[in-house]
Amino acid sequence: MLTLFGLLTALPAVLAVHLLEPELVLPVFSALLFVEAAFAVIAARLIHVPDNADDITLWDIAGGFTLIGCAAAVLGEPDQAALFLEEQGALRPSSRP
Repeated sequence: MLTLFGLLTALPAVLAVHLLEPELVLPVFSALLFVEAAFAVIAARLIHVPDNADDITLWDIAGGFTLIGCAAAVLGEPDQAALFLEEQGALRPSSRP
């Protein structure tokens, strides 16, 4: 389970560093980790594990994703997130008359 957590954290980070501009890496990485945390929570709700589990559970992984996502959001600056959202809005074709 720990290997899965490491892969799901490191792989998006490496891809974001190589595919995005440096100022967009932290906002995108933060959003991606929150999405991964949501998937881990859904999986944890569907797979019932005893309360006395000694190993790392999906709830722990969801908490780790959330913690790292919050850290990336805190370390990133708000203007970086605004830059990312503006760039995504510019990619959409305007359908307004």
